[in-house]
Amino acid sequence: MQKEKINQESLPEQDLQEILSKYDKEASYRTFTGIMKWIVTIGAISFSLFQLYTAIFGNLASQLQRSIHLTFALGLIFLLYPISNKLRKKKLPIYDVILTIVSIVVGLYWTFQYEELINRAGMYNTLDFIVGGLAILLVLEASRRVVGVPITIIAILFLLYALYGRYMPGFLEHRGVSLERLISHMYYTLDGILGTPLSVSATFIFLFLLFGAFLEKSGVGQYFNDLALLIAGRSVGGPAKVAVFSSALQGMISGSSVANVVTSGSFTIPMMKKSGYRREFAGAVEAAASTGGQLMPPIMGAAAFLMAEFTGIPYWDIAKAAAIPAILYFTGIWIIVHFEAKRTGLRGLTKEELPDKKEVLKKLHLLIPIIVIIALMSMGFTPIRSALLGILSIIVVAAFRKDTRMSIKDIFEALANGARTALGVAAATACAGIIVGVVTLTGLGLKFANGLIDLSGGNLILTLVFTMIASLILGMGSPTTANYIITSTMAAPAIILLLSDPSASEIPATVLLSAHMFAFYFGIIADITPPVALAAFAATGISGGNPIRTGVEASRLAIAAFLIPYIFVFSPSLFLIDTTFIQAAMVIITSIIGMTGLGAGAIGYFRCNMNIFERLLGIVGGLLLIYPGGFTDLIGLGLLAVLLASQIMKSKKQNYSPMNA
Repeated sequence: MQKEKINQESLPEQDLQEILSKYDKEASYRTFTGIMKWIVTIGAISFSLFQLYTAIFGNLASQLQRSIHLTFALGLIFLLYPISNKLRKKKLPIYDVILTIVSIVVGLYWTFQYEELINRAGMYNTLDFIVGGLAILLVLEASRRVVGVPITIIAILFLLYALYGRYMPGFLEHRGVSLERLISHMYYTLDGILGTPLSVSATFIFLFLLFGAFLEKSGVGQYFNDLALLIAGRSVGGPAKVAVFSSALQGMISGSSVANVVTSGSFTIPMMKKSGYRREFAGAVEAAASTGGQLMPPIMGAAAFLMAEFTGIPYWDIAKAAAIPAILYFTGIWIIVHFEAKRTGLRGLTKEELPDKKEVLKKLHLLIPIIVIIALMSMGFTPIRSALLGILSIIVVAAFRKDTRMSIKDIFEALANGARTALGVAAATACAGIIVGVVTLTGLGLKFANGLIDLSGGNLILTLVFTMIASLILGMGSPTTANYIITSTMAAPAIILLLSDPSASEIPATVLLSAHMFAFYFGIIADITPPVALAAFAATGISGGNPIRTGVEASRLAIAAFLIPYIFVFSPSLFLIDTTFIQAAMVIITSIIGMTGLGAGAIGYFRCNMNIFERLLGIVGGLLLIYPGGFTDLIGLGLLAVLLASQIMKSKKQNYSPMNA
């Protein structure tokens, strides 16, 4: 079958792993054999079983739940991740064995000293300070290994700021804190390492990562590719549309843009190149679509669960609010891909190149677990309960067919894989807890927000631009989770202050969502924004294109992601909060029409090639339609009507010839 030929043209598994390891720190781990393989596997499975046990029977006391979660994470990180990628060997050095043992002792200190620490109520002794200091150092080193150097440097700078704040200039100055106070705040309160970020990792995030690991093990990843081929393969520019559709689906089970690129891109990028797409464009399509996967409900990136905790808005409400922006994001990419294919005359796939329709439909049951998750959360079930029942539904649904049925071995492998994918999130949230701890200890958050407002002169647009720049810069080396934690702590309060009514007794949900979603969006699209566009760079490892050009192309494809955050800040009706069905339908329809105009203007093609005036009509008309409002919609429709008329007349002239007269 032709489909098999397409798959055979994909890069070898070893090459894909090398690309993933190069651009994704979380994928650069040791591979063991023999007794060490069993030790690590048993440790990872035990990690998952602990999380499942507490989710089923109720979480432990906050300090115990989070410290045990951190113990598992630190121990596995020092076993799996070498001190340097250049030393990535199967052999485990003695210093990492020592670090693993120290991590377990430090992590379990809370478990064995829990009652005494609680009873002493802040009266800490020398041993407490030694253990707390070691905990800070271990978290910093673990995050450096598995997450990257930038987030570690930022955390260290925050610690130095806490200690030496009295030497800082202007509004940043504070009286400083002692080393003992800093250590105790970081490890013995719920405002530091064991704070809210790690709490979310130890509850919601882990279970949804486990859900994704079980989905992947059931074969749903390959099924997404087959389903995308069946739905979009034969349309104009089919291979690129397959990449968009498949990556959107893959993004629901993968929290990493780079991992999504390598997983889907190994299949879609060679297919796009074969169909005639330029190398840079093929890589850009996959990078842009894979990055947007974290925006796609119902299972968004890990930062979305943190948003629920920070704002107090239920996760399902956040997922619903993100639906229209996510649809617009992928619609924009789909439209630009379509116009690029029309402009360059690229065909879709033939019937022979597609998978067998009957075989694909026979496995439609693999999508049931995702439907279960959506149904449960929409019915009011908690995310923890929804994830648990979702995992159970995967095992049950996979048993419907012999070729998808999960064996005991598959289940244990899914448990181990889920724990391994959670290590990066655990390290990032623990390290981000240090940053949040300094903010709460010094009052830096409010100071920074006021300073940002002063810098912008109280101008909301300038404040948004500064926040966008900060998010993109932080995203150059930090994962989305850590990026969001920092920007939501430091910059989002400034946006909230400018959007809020000072006389109101509480902050409206739309204001909270606008500010936090703004930081969330730009933290995500940093992965495709040059000069350090990790998702785009990973795509070039498969496509062979130029990394910077691929990043620029990906940014153009994802133009909606750069515009939509500004729009929902000024008009939060995109979140569909307190709107009627008719209002929601109008927002969706006009926004999609607007994305069509915007996409046509960006690519320079609608019914035929567009001149600069027509491109401006498409871009301006599209923006006005995306911005919700009756007046702007009418003007936008008028501009696009002029564009359509101009394109019809031009295409008729181009198609006319004396022989046809």
